[in-house]
Amino acid sequence: MSIKIEHLNYIYSRGTAYEKQALKDICLEIPHGEFVGIIGHTGSGKSTLIQHLNGLIKATEGTILYNGEDIYGEYYNMKELRSQVGLVFQYPEHQLFEVDVLSDVCFGPKNQGLSKEECEQRAREALKLVGLKEKYYQSSPFELSGGQKRRAAIAGVLAMRPKVLILDEPTAGLDPKGRDEILDQIAYLHKNTDMTVILVSHSMEDIAKYADRIIVMNQGQVMYNGTPKEVFAHYKELEAVGLAAPQVTYIMHELAERGLDVELFATTVAEAADSIMEVVGND
Repeated sequence: MSIKIEHLNYIYSRGTAYEKQALKDICLEIPHGEFVGIIGHTGSGKSTLIQHLNGLIKATEGTILYNGEDIYGEYYNMKELRSQVGLVFQYPEHQLFEVDVLSDVCFGPKNQGLSKEECEQRAREALKLVGLKEKYYQSSPFELSGGQKRRAAIAGVLAMRPKVLILDEPTAGLDPKGRDEILDQIAYLHKNTDMTVILVSHSMEDIAKYADRIIVMNQGQVMYNGTPKEVFAHYKELEAVGLAAPQVTYIMHELAERGLDVELFATTVAEAADSIMEVVGND
């Protein structure tokens, strides 16, 4: 199962004084099971792009294929697409509205036409997957902490059993501990459910740590598309458009300038530590 984007263009307020091209000739393919990170400064087109992937926004021009089928086809089942491609918005806790957590997570499966028993079973499975303890299931969503609300909101999408999970800045506003917990849980889901994950984030460290591949958006276009090492090798070019590499990349370059034969393009703390230990061990 894959997503293929061919020459995608999107123009806001077309034909008006406020017309603006948000996406320009985007061509991408995301194979099933990949963990993809999308980065870019505010206004680069990240959120607009991901909202195309489950049909929330319709392209001005271009084609999107999901498993080889054109989602803009005359008889394409858009409701089924949205069950298969789940989108978790930034600050997803604002979407919580039911009287208790379990009821909220049941909402998606209920709209899929499942029985009450099936809805509750899926909801419990999803809540377990995101690591929310059973003692919270009968609590009001509004009594939860910020991180717990995020887990509940993600569970609401997972309960529909999507094949693709798209997350738009899922850790925005959380403290470091809450951010790490959410991202570790997403990585666990990716590893254990064979799910495609598309993560939009401003954090270079997070993207470098979790993503198999990074797509860099700039002014509505794909600037880079490659592995973390390939993308962050262009850290000077990224700086020029208001982005950067993970901090560890700069540290490794500083060490290299001081004469240490370290891995220049280490992108995670673990990679950097291994490289430094190897150098120290050889001395």
